[in-house]
Parts: sequence; structure tokens; C-alpha cells
Amino acid sequence: MVESALSNPGPTSVAARIPRQRGGPRTGTILVAVGTDRHRFDRLIGWLEDWHAAAADRADLIVQYGHSRAPELAGAIDFLDHDALQQAMQRSTLVVCHGGPATILEARRHRHLPIVVPRDPTLDEHVDDHQMLFARRLADAGLIRLCQSRTALFEALEAGLRAPASFGITADAGTDTARLAAVARVGEIIEGLISSANPRRVLSRRSR
Repeated sequence: MVESALSNPGPTSVAARIPRQRGGPRTGTILVAVGTDRHRFDRLIGWLEDWHAAAADRADLIVQYGHSRAPELAGAIDFLDHDALQQAMQRSTLVVCHGGPATILEARRHRHLPIVVPRDPTLDEHVDDHQMLFARRLADAGLIRLCQSRTALFEALEAGLRAPASFGITADAGTDTARLAAVARVGEIIEGLISSANPRRVLSRRSR
């Protein structure tokens, strides 16, 4: 199911806040959002820790880590509500996210070309491969920067810090509206295909 925001649906929600980091001048701020899925996404968290260890003097991180392990980073928070997510996207230079359609749409609405690392079900990061299918389709259409390896993510982050404008979207209202509609439609198609192939998943979603 497409997530609607990055707020924790359970009773342990934290107050909406965006971690603020202090220190010397930075090249930019990078927002990372893994969504609210109950599966852990420790792979992405680990990659970010490795990258930031060598780039801490060049970029601040805001990491919404959800149900994953808490990263050893100053800008980590488990959940952001919708308003806090919007604020974080507005102030960020780059956006890195999982392959959830809603998060990708939000990033593009804020004129970001999102750097997307889809969850892999073979690593117990999701129940199926719909994020991987969705992300590949969007990458083919030039709507995201797809990263399926540690090296690809590092290269995208470095490229984004060197040339932030290359990870921005030109404010062409007509074209962007059409592209966003296409993104949403692709998400619906993939979700429908997966539901048809996995009736149990449909029943599970309807029971929520």
C-alpha cells in the first residue's frame, strides 16, 4: 500500500521536529527518508554511516530511520509527521528515499530529483519487490536517480554535492503535473499487478 506520510502510526510517535546540526559551513543538507514500513532498512542506514564518516565536514544529514536501527548520526530521528517532512524537503539540498511512491511524489513536488534506494525483499526489507519494479520504471523515465548498490549511492551523493542543480527539477508546471500523474499511474499499475499475483496481500491490506 502507498504510504501517505512519514508519521508513525503507532502510539510511540515523537513530536514533529527536524534535527538541527551545528558546526562550520557545509555544502548542503541531505534528507534521508525510509518511510514507515515495519521492515528494517539497515542496509541503507549502514551505507549512509559509511559515506558520512568521510563527508561529515561537507554535508549535514537528516535521517528519518523508521523501524530500522538508529544510526550513529547527529541528524537522526525515527519519524517525521507530514508538516515536518515538508519543512525538511524545503530546506534540503538533496533527498534520498526508499522506493515508496508517496515519498517520491513528495520529493518531486519540492523540485527534487530523488535519489532512490528501493527496499529488497530478498533481504527482508519488504514483503515483495514492488519498490524495485516501481523504481526501475521511474529511472527509465528519468524521474529519479536509482541507486541499487553502495557505490551507486556514494556516486550520486558526491555528484549532488558537486552540482546540486543537477538534482533539481525545473519549475515547468505543465510538464511536471503530467509527469507526476504518470508516476502515480505507474504506482497504481504495479500495485494492481502485485495484488493480483498475491491475493493474500490484498486480504491483509483490507483487514487493516
